[in-house]
Amino acid sequence: MRIEQLTVRLRARSDWEAVELGMALVRQHAGAIWKPWLWFTLPVFALLNLAAWSIDRMWVAALLMWWLKPAFDRIPLYVISRAVFGSVPGTRETLHAQAHWGLRTLPHLLTWRRFSPVRSLYMPIDLLEGVQGERLRQRRRVLGGQAYGTAILLTWICLLFQGVLVLGGIVAVVMYLPRDVLPDSVQAAFEIAAIAWPAWFELAWNALAWAAISVIEPFYVGAGFGLYLNRRTQIEAWDLEIVFRKLRARLAAAVPLVLAAVLWAGAGTADAQERHGAPPVAPAPVETTEAEKPTPPTLPRVFGDQRVDDRSFREAADRAYRDPLLGRQHVQSGWERRTPEEKEQDEEAQDSDHALLAGIGTVLAFIGEWGLWLVAGALLVVLLASVRYWWPWMRGLARAPVADPGAPQTEALVLPDVLPEDIATAARRLWREGRPRHALALLYRASVDSMSRRADLVLPPGATEAECLRASRRMPLAEDRQVFARIVRTWQYAAYAERLPGDDEFDALVGELQQRYGWAA
Repeated sequence: MRIEQLTVRLRARSDWEAVELGMALVRQHAGAIWKPWLWFTLPVFALLNLAAWSIDRMWVAALLMWWLKPAFDRIPLYVISRAVFGSVPGTRETLHAQAHWGLRTLPHLLTWRRFSPVRSLYMPIDLLEGVQGERLRQRRRVLGGQAYGTAILLTWICLLFQGVLVLGGIVAVVMYLPRDVLPDSVQAAFEIAAIAWPAWFELAWNALAWAAISVIEPFYVGAGFGLYLNRRTQIEAWDLEIVFRKLRARLAAAVPLVLAAVLWAGAGTADAQERHGAPPVAPAPVETTEAEKPTPPTLPRVFGDQRVDDRSFREAADRAYRDPLLGRQHVQSGWERRTPEEKEQDEEAQDSDHALLAGIGTVLAFIGEWGLWLVAGALLVVLLASVRYWWPWMRGLARAPVADPGAPQTEALVLPDVLPEDIATAARRLWREGRPRHALALLYRASVDSMSRRADLVLPPGATEAECLRASRRMPLAEDRQVFARIVRTWQYAAYAERLPGDDEFDALVGELQQRYGWAA
């Protein structure tokens, strides 16, 4: 590996700085990543959804697209692993490489390694280093190290961002729906969601999930690659190796110049000796006796008049050696009790304190180890104690809608053009005859007519329930607005959700409307 060709500045970074480095690489080479990503994943998405539609199991396509994410992750890893060395692959080259690059490791990534929370950190080891067996396990253990926890947090953060994008897409669609088609409560929304989805709705859901994966997944792979680079820099000192290699290159470029200068200086000295005569002949060695041998050099003989008085240095050195911190021996003093009985009492008190602290530590350790299970058990007890409240509601969600041949909703609503004089009596008669939707429709129509007169406005033909509710805000009395909202809500439940009120509730509603709007008895 020619690390001197790296286009990023290597240095020992923190884990989150390494994550940002990887994401910056993805942003820098976005075109080279997302073009082959779309060319590769779009056909797979279309084929999987077509096959799932043929067997009427659209959720299988979404599950397989999520399961194949490690196969798709090879695309951003292939691009940025070559872009950091200054060689950005093209779209065709990247797509061609997917046919053979990493195929030996791909079955592992799609089986027992699929649920690894540190897949982004380990994928560069699996695909770029090409090691297997025990050495692969050693490399994973060494390079994981302190970055293991960061890689797990990175996985959870990216999953949360994918969920946020999916939820944001749903909310963006709901924002543009008319208010009159939206459910009035959370329970009604769950009931609608429990009904079987049409194929186009499931396809839209799969497309939204694929779009969220396509946005987040390259950043997830790039962040893991940044952690991988940072771990190798910390362990193998890549930054220092790059500095030494650059220094060696500069020195190698300067060696010919230095050698030429040395040769030129030697040649100049030889020419000078030839111009001034033959070189001097070395004198013959002379034997010396023991007394005539030279004495070893001393400071005064070596430096002569240039010698500086070092008295201050010697005094400073003596003071340093007299410092007790630099000596080999030192005196350590402490306080001891005169009577050993008091010492034993203090030790017993300390032992009791230690026993108390050890007991507290044991309790805290038990809470830390079993606290989550205790909380789960308490929640289970609460759920079992309140089962009579939520179980009927859950059973209502799971119950499939049953088509009733004689259901009231199949009967066409035929109302008179002119409202009857005694609206309450007519509505009660329709209710007793087994036509509850007709009775509620008559009450709703009469309430709209009374609301229009009291609010002093004219509603346009075909006004929806939501428009009638907004118009009812002009009525001066709050009681009139509340009873009108009640009849509108009751009519919507009966017309769209097939939920009819009970007999007592219907009689109370008719009586309240008759009292508030002054209908004839």
